[in-house]
Amino acid sequence: MIKLSNIVSRIKSFLKGVYLELKKVNWLNRQELLRYTLIVILVTFIVAAFLGGLDYIFMNLIQKFILYRAS
Repeated sequence: MIKLSNIVSRIKSFLKGVYLELKKVNWLNRQELLRYTLIVILVTFIVAAFLGGLDYIFMNLIQKFILYRAS
């Protein structure tokens, strides 16, 4: 059975490693963060509009095909 003190020391060691790694991260400044955020939002809207357009086109084609086959 693993002792409680061993678990606590392993958790402390892990958290210390996480802290040291986070200090090494090259964080974005406010201007870069804003720019990249706006790019992601813009690309998301463009992709959503494109997929919505494709959905609309295919929906109409399928409806016309079904109506054509029914008559």
